[in-house]
Amino acid sequence: MQMLFFSVSGGELFDFLAQKESLSEEEATEFIKQILSGVQYLHSKKIAHFDLKPENIMLLDNNIQRPRIKLIDFGLAHRIKDGVEFKNIFGTPEFVAPEIVNYEQLGLEADMWSIGVITYILLSGASPFLGDSKQETLANISAVNFEFDEEFFGSTSELAKSFIRQLLVKDTRKRLKIQDALNHPWIKTHEQPEDNSATVEVQTKVESQQLKTKRLKEYTIQSHSSMPPNNTYVNFERFASVLEDISLVEMGLENVAQKRESLQDDVEALLSIYCEKEAWYKEESESIRQELSQVRYKFRKAEVLRKGLQEDLRTTDANLASIDSRYLTREAHLSSLRQELNAELRWLQEVMGSLNGEAGNKGFGSISALNNEVNEALKELLSRACGGDLHPQAQPDI
Repeated sequence: MQMLFFSVSGGELFDFLAQKESLSEEEATEFIKQILSGVQYLHSKKIAHFDLKPENIMLLDNNIQRPRIKLIDFGLAHRIKDGVEFKNIFGTPEFVAPEIVNYEQLGLEADMWSIGVITYILLSGASPFLGDSKQETLANISAVNFEFDEEFFGSTSELAKSFIRQLLVKDTRKRLKIQDALNHPWIKTHEQPEDNSATVEVQTKVESQQLKTKRLKEYTIQSHSSMPPNNTYVNFERFASVLEDISLVEMGLENVAQKRESLQDDVEALLSIYCEKEAWYKEESESIRQELSQVRYKFRKAEVLRKGLQEDLRTTDANLASIDSRYLTREAHLSSLRQELNAELRWLQEVMGSLNGEAGNKGFGSISALNNEVNEALKELLSRACGGDLHPQAQPDI
């Protein structure tokens, strides 16, 4: 890899222009052309700068009539790859494109928007989207809220305004590409005047152009007060301040290191406590786990007993139902036997009654004795039948 370094002793472009007594559109286009040429080279390599602003446009030498410029600060530059999504929120708010503000897909078009803002400022000394706060500035950019104030653009050509309008377009597909910008009529037609008539025309605009450079100077001063400048001589003045800041940072780092050691001790103490607590929790967890295991065992045992009792109850219910059925069957059978016995008893009584009548007439003593025995047997049978002792299958022989 080879690195080339250029001396840019001329300072910033806007510092140079602010010191001029007048600035014409022809002169402005010369600088815009150089900016476009530099960006064209970047875009040919698919590289987007993403931080184009006055502070990053430097002069090689400001002691010549037509100074050459160089683009610097490629800290935010990014190679754009086809099919690879790239989104980011970065850059200087005043110069970023809407797609950066809205966190959308980024490409080479963002640089073209920044060139539009730079051209607007170069021709008017005013910033198109600058608000009272960063939020207002970003809102103006997202809404593309700008206009060509007559106070600032009263003597500016329509071609210049057209060039700016075609760059400050929210839709990246409709925004001028780098080659389109280089071929724009405002860039192509504004060349250094060669005849007297053109010189006279330029002289008639001196007063208005002086107002532009005055406003440009005011803008440059204000810009430097809010942004870190790139001027070499200012950087030397900042160097001592930077050294002081570095010293303070080193002291701060020492304090941080001390606090880090103290914090490390605290962390180790907390870690030790945590380990002890963790060991205790493990023991408690194991004890609880064992108790739960015992409870589960007892529960399963109780569940088995419950199921056994339920099965016994079902068996008992079935047995009771069987007993009830057998009891009803026997009770019905016994009732039938009682009826039969009663009928037989009545028949015997009738027979005995007739026998008693005959015995009385004939005087047979043996018949009376037989009658007594039969009566005793009948009483015994009746007593057993009424007491439920008579088995259904053991019927007496009569």
